[in-house]
Amino acid sequence: MKRVYFDNGNLRWKIALLLCLASGLNALDRNAFAILASTIQGEFNWSDIDYANLTSVFVFSYTLMYALSGKIIDRIGTRKGFGIAVGSWSFVAAMHAVVHSLAQFSIVRFFLGITESANFPAGVKASTEWFPLKERALAIGIFNAGTAIGAAVAVPLVSFLALAFGWRIAFLATGILGFVWLFFWLRNYHRPQDHPNITQEEKEYILQDDTPKTEREGEEKIKLKDLLKKKETWGCFSARIFIDPVTYFLLFWIPKYLQDVQGLSLKELGFAAWLPYTAMGLGTILGGYIPKLLIERRGWTLNKSRKTVMVTASVLIPLLCFFLFSGANPIVAVLLISGIMLSHGLWANITIPSEIYPKQVQATLTGIGGTLGGITGVISQQVIGSTITSHSYMPIFMYIGGAYLISFFCVQLLVGKLGVIRNFNN
Repeated sequence: MKRVYFDNGNLRWKIALLLCLASGLNALDRNAFAILASTIQGEFNWSDIDYANLTSVFVFSYTLMYALSGKIIDRIGTRKGFGIAVGSWSFVAAMHAVVHSLAQFSIVRFFLGITESANFPAGVKASTEWFPLKERALAIGIFNAGTAIGAAVAVPLVSFLALAFGWRIAFLATGILGFVWLFFWLRNYHRPQDHPNITQEEKEYILQDDTPKTEREGEEKIKLKDLLKKKETWGCFSARIFIDPVTYFLLFWIPKYLQDVQGLSLKELGFAAWLPYTAMGLGTILGGYIPKLLIERRGWTLNKSRKTVMVTASVLIPLLCFFLFSGANPIVAVLLISGIMLSHGLWANITIPSEIYPKQVQATLTGIGGTLGGITGVISQQVIGSTITSHSYMPIFMYIGGAYLISFFCVQLLVGKLGVIRNFNN
């Protein structure tokens, strides 16, 4: 088969861009509150425990709906499901502009978690539908990079809007952006089998891993109980259980850490805090691109190339955490946190299910994994709030230093070889 390269005729990369933008909007709407936390805390006289409770409300509802949203996406399809999700969370994000109390903030954060929960199940499923096996880590990396890019853009954008027009306008403006994306999504997204603008060559390239056997399996319903019986499934889940709490910390608490510990003002935060999130976005892309490069240029297997990147990141993170608490000044702290978030992106824990399981279970599996990761995330938010109030951020970064090594061990032990699609006929 003729090789298909990165050029303007490749429709799948335009789909990847749409997915990246959706994930970016998801992070933008979610992180606006984290950026404005100190400002809103001052206005309403909230404590760090109050803020931790609000982040817990979001993570709780996000977790509550995560598994169900995956089942819904698998049932109604990616195009319709993702469209409903983005429209819903954009409306709820804009509603932050009209609330006036802790209780009202709790309500909008609860519903933001409910509506945003479909982002990763839908995005992973769409990436699996549109990319062959060897490109899925890169495709999901591009999609997931949107989270970091959105968070990076959010810092200067939300800071500027809040300083120029007030924090309420910042929430309203960021919420409206989702409806612009929705217009382009409904115009451009279809499955590759049904897309009116795809070439036959690219369609064959995308579907190259769909042998007659996997096509038959794709038509058969895989029961959840059969999925849960496989140790590989629990290996996928372990990566979410240990790493997702770190993700929530990096998204919700890094802006506060830089303000409260490193002493940055809201204006200084707008200038500096984009860098760690940009690094995380770069990491998610490189986490897919480096393995792809190793496969194509060195002839490595997907398993060897992915795990080499994962173990490298797992070793770098504890070293960076150690240096962060060895007397780093604000500039060095921003750079070290950027290194941690770059390495976090390299690990690509949400990609693992797409590298071992058929397409039709991706949203469900991502949803359940996200629910389990969300449960540990809810618990971690309370622990973080209590820990920084009574001690410091150091115990949090100590956990971060070990989480990736533990996750890698679990993946190695339970998942085994990546790049081999498991079947359910035995």
